[in-house]
Amino acid sequence: MALTAGIVGLPNVGKSTLFNAITKAGAEAANYPFCTIDPNVGIVEVPDDRLQQLTELVQPKKTVPTAFEFTDIAGIVKGASKGEGLGNKFLSHIRQVDAICHVVRCFASEDITHVSGKVDPIDDIETINLELILADLETVDKRIGRVEKMAKQKDKESMVEFEILSKLKTAFEAEEPARSVEFSEEQMKIVKGLHLLTSKPVLYVANVNEDNIADSENNPYVQKVREFAEKDRAEVIVVCAKIEEEMAELDDEEKAMFLEELGIKESGLDQLIRATYSLLGLATYFTAGVQEVRAWTFKKGMKAPQCAGIIHTDFERGFIRAETVSYEDLLSAGSMTAAREAGKVRLEGKDYIVQDGDVIHFRFNV
Repeated sequence: MALTAGIVGLPNVGKSTLFNAITKAGAEAANYPFCTIDPNVGIVEVPDDRLQQLTELVQPKKTVPTAFEFTDIAGIVKGASKGEGLGNKFLSHIRQVDAICHVVRCFASEDITHVSGKVDPIDDIETINLELILADLETVDKRIGRVEKMAKQKDKESMVEFEILSKLKTAFEAEEPARSVEFSEEQMKIVKGLHLLTSKPVLYVANVNEDNIADSENNPYVQKVREFAEKDRAEVIVVCAKIEEEMAELDDEEKAMFLEELGIKESGLDQLIRATYSLLGLATYFTAGVQEVRAWTFKKGMKAPQCAGIIHTDFERGFIRAETVSYEDLLSAGSMTAAREAGKVRLEGKDYIVQDGDVIHFRFNV
């Protein structure tokens, strides 16, 4: 699945440090704005305990996790929509991603400068949101003039689009993002065609310091971000980018010990990856045999033949059926043979909507 999440934020909020931790790709992280000019793209494995459990059950020759892309986008500043800083380039990079991970600084530090001279997470969020809204307003303004002429001539399609553009324009002028506007399913098809920046789903990433990670709920900056995100119907993940970057160099055992010392059960990074995966509308099915146990990414709502096509186009073209068992039922049964004997393995046809956690064997003929 070629979907990617973009990491955005003001300069010096910890974006590149977090990206380094996510991908171990070594994107330059420096204490000055615009140290990331071209977007860095990294592939990240999706942490999934189910894959490990299936591996222990099946004992395959190899295990292959699923993955997706993160893009580290350079810091945006006020005036980006008008080309300030490296605005036009940054906005074009955001346009190319499918979801936005908005990193917000939630710590004070005399050693790390803030682009506006003070730490205020809501001001930071609103600065970026406004730049994206202004860029979208420009897109709508360019379109609405042409469509209005056709709408006045009673062209039905233009009349529908003009109504949509007008609703968006009103929202943008009130500094509200496109995702806050209610549209019907049919109208959403037109909205998607506009490729608006503020229609992309958002996840807020509150970056705290090392001393605060175990008690982040009492961080007043984090509390403000949570309140803002609730209005935006968005999720908040709390991380310490510096700690995550350090942990990225450790093996699993050392990492577990480090987390225990910090007093946290799971790294913010694992939470972030899973939350972003879900934000992109992605889910996982598995194939499990002695040669290989593998996790496969699919878009929620996809049917069995489409999911088969992710493995190989021949699987979709010659699809016959999908032998399917849920991960929980397979684990409970102890083996595929036992699951079959218990009647837990189903034969699903072309209309079956694949579920997260399905273990599938595709039958096909070409």
